[in-house]
Amino acid sequence: MKELLEKLPFYNNAVLPYHYLQAVAAKVKYKTPAKNLRVIGVTGTNGKTTTCFMIWHILNNAGHKTGLMTTVAYGVKTLEPELGHMTTVDAFTLNKRIRKIADSGAEFLVLEVTSHALSEFRTLGIPIEIAVFTNLTHEHLDYHKTIENYRNAKGKLFKKAKYSVLNADDPATKYYEKLTDSYITYGIKNGEKRAKNIKLSAAGVKYSYDDMNIETKIPGEFNVYNSLAASLVAEKLGLSKSEIENGIKTLDSVEGRMNVIDEGQPFTVIVDYAHAPDALEKVFESVKGHKGRIISVHGGAGRRDPSTRPIRGEILGKYSDVVIITEDDSRDEDPEKIANGFIKGALKTGKTLGKDLIKELDREKAIKIALETAKKGDLVLILGKGHEKTILRADGPHPFEDIKVAKKLLKSLK
Repeated sequence: MKELLEKLPFYNNAVLPYHYLQAVAAKVKYKTPAKNLRVIGVTGTNGKTTTCFMIWHILNNAGHKTGLMTTVAYGVKTLEPELGHMTTVDAFTLNKRIRKIADSGAEFLVLEVTSHALSEFRTLGIPIEIAVFTNLTHEHLDYHKTIENYRNAKGKLFKKAKYSVLNADDPATKYYEKLTDSYITYGIKNGEKRAKNIKLSAAGVKYSYDDMNIETKIPGEFNVYNSLAASLVAEKLGLSKSEIENGIKTLDSVEGRMNVIDEGQPFTVIVDYAHAPDALEKVFESVKGHKGRIISVHGGAGRRDPSTRPIRGEILGKYSDVVIITEDDSRDEDPEKIANGFIKGALKTGKTLGKDLIKELDREKAIKIALETAKKGDLVLILGKGHEKTILRADGPHPFEDIKVAKKLLKSLK
């Protein structure tokens, strides 16, 4: 019934009073749990989770007890996996977890904040000391309808923040600058703080800004932005140069974000959460120096903006030698219909269905095809689900983890 109601054009606005009352009730029940925490809120289309992990790791590594709540995991020193397919959870769950973090004696909380959460008042009563903006690209228009609405929803975070860290290489920053009294900008091409002497490799990223020498083990140019934002947050909080550099360098990985799967195979396998057009572009940009073929496995979620499907299919076709379209969280939408949207885009790049464009709606079988197709020196990209522990089909959730499946299949190929 709820699924049918959500398809009504006025549904989101109609339920806003309910969301507000729920947020108030949660705040009262858990006694405004964040009131004594120093909260860093991170928003943007892409990079939120990695930036949150970097900030959390820098702070904990420097001896500041810090809580974390992201798409991937939540907790303080020991993290619990986030099993739901939601970044900022519902108001009651959010406040319950924050209460536990506060009661543990944490000083800081690093919170990944989505446009949905801001629109639905889930962060009501959570004071934001520092807000971070990573970027804004085409996503969630099934919910927000226009990119302006999407941008404006995220703007609520900066209105309530005492200080903001804004990506100057993204046009939306001009809008957010008007909403916050105190801020700093960062970037590669623009910004008060710019990354210079950038060196990208499969092993990670190195660059400098001011007298800082930043090195992260997570590859991709987008992690220049993520780590620079995290560093500026840490600077604002008073951490030293060595604490910041060491904190970034000692974070080994973030689950589902550019994770290299190595079972001794003669080709490279990477699992990443990328599912928006811009995120896919960034993944391919980060591996553009790869010499072998690129084989990509990707699919789209049901009940999500269908206009991105042909766009993503075209991106996959443009940058991949072999494209395998498969299932994602189809929910109650026909997986065949979802896949055909991607195929339409991939065909525009000259791909041939059944040759270098393959449709296999069973995700495990699709990954197996990719791994069996790969030769020495090739690169297999398994994209879209990253850290997620289940796949949502019409009959409900089924256990499924890209990383575990890839490891199992690689071992069986030996």
